[in-house]
Amino acid sequence: MAGDTSYTPSKPTTTTTVKQPQQPPPPPNKSNPNLNRHPYRPNPIYNRHNTNRRSYFCIFCFWLILIIILILFLATITGCILYLMYRPHRPIFTISSLKISQFNLTTTSDDTSHLSTNFNLTLSTKNTNKKVVFYYDPFAITCVTVDTQIANGSVTDSLASGPNNITIIRSALYSSSMLLDTTTVNQIRSDLKKKSGLRLKIILDTEARVKIESIKSKKVGIRIECEGIHSLIPKGVTAAVAGGKSNRTTAAAPVAVAANVVDAKCIVDLRIKIWKWTFSS
Repeated sequence: MAGDTSYTPSKPTTTTTVKQPQQPPPPPNKSNPNLNRHPYRPNPIYNRHNTNRRSYFCIFCFWLILIIILILFLATITGCILYLMYRPHRPIFTISSLKISQFNLTTTSDDTSHLSTNFNLTLSTKNTNKKVVFYYDPFAITCVTVDTQIANGSVTDSLASGPNNITIIRSALYSSSMLLDTTTVNQIRSDLKKKSGLRLKIILDTEARVKIESIKSKKVGIRIECEGIHSLIPKGVTAAVAGGKSNRTTAAAPVAVAANVVDAKCIVDLRIKIWKWTFSS
């Protein structure tokens, strides 16, 4: 047919894809293997024998402390029961008399002072309890003035003070050529100028134990301090003796002077010693 145009079908176009060769993945980074590892820690080795020893020691300490607490608790209860049953009181000490038969204070040319004394002391101890007995060891006695010891003595015998009983204690106190410092000498001379005289204090130290019925306590140190004592000192009495054409003067023995003990008061203190320390109550 004229005028007809024939079309020749065209071939489909094909697209050719060129495959690129696949590259292998990059190798992983190699790091230091020691950085990722945990530090080596050896497993502790437990010694069962040592563990058991520590356990036994802790148990022993626990029971030991518990037993000590129980003993203290029982002792406290026993003491309270005894106190409520018997109502024990401390003994009472009283200065009966103090006589000074010698008090020689001399000062040499080199300004050194020496003191020689002689005292006679009598005191009493009273037990006001009904069923308590006090047992005393020997006493060590000191006479003090201006915080300085001027005479010493002792009671060498042990004493027992029964219920509702008064016991008399006598002792001689003395010193021989005791060296005194200037301050003490000046204070003694100042006190002797006063009307009341020299201030004195008597100190007694001993150990005692208590017996209640058939129960005896252990020995406990006690100190008795008696203050409020005043006294003058004896003075030599001179006598003129005529003999022939000459006169001579002789010194008679000094007369003992009794101290004023009316205002004397004695305080009894317990002195409990624990190792190196001493506690008073």
